[in-house]
Amino acid sequence: PARAPVCRRSRPMRAARAAKVDAADVAVSPEAGSLVAADARALGMTLSLDELDARGEAIGRALTAPALVTLTGDLGAGKTTMTQAICRGLGVTEPVTSPTFALIHEYAAFAVRVVHCDLYRLDSARAVASLGLDDMFADSSAIVLVEWPERAGAMLPIASLALTLEHIAAQPDARRCTEVWGC
Repeated sequence: PARAPVCRRSRPMRAARAAKVDAADVAVSPEAGSLVAADARALGMTLSLDELDARGEAIGRALTAPALVTLTGDLGAGKTTMTQAICRGLGVTEPVTSPTFALIHEYAAFAVRVVHCDLYRLDSARAVASLGLDDMFADSSAIVLVEWPERAGAMLPIASLALTLEHIAAQPDARRCTEVWGC
């Protein structure tokens, strides 16, 4: 069955402009593990860990609900660090921790509900389905952040923002961050 995008086309593009994603950015194909629209726009950059933190806060300030943000990358690439920064940008004041064992943490921000999912430990579509993600995506006041989205396969709707974080061998204190905005 066809899956509806989590957000309207205008919201992520406004958010992308607010986060300084230029319309001249090239269209890309979907990242592994995250569905994005064919007309999505990409921005890639190399960031120090401090810059990664600042970028996450800027993304958080730019996001509007409803939104799905997927975070892909190897262990230790900075997915939870980026999630913490996005949450700060959204106005979450409580500590944001990895839900690796709890699977889902929820936080209150200014006018949105923030849901942070970590699918790393899940190994089947049935396990992912048991989380009730559909209810989270149906909530128009929710911003859902999903680490390890590839574990959900086709169960996730189209992402408002797909983030990929990569280690840089020659720069251990830097990350390659690719943002794909749009749905």
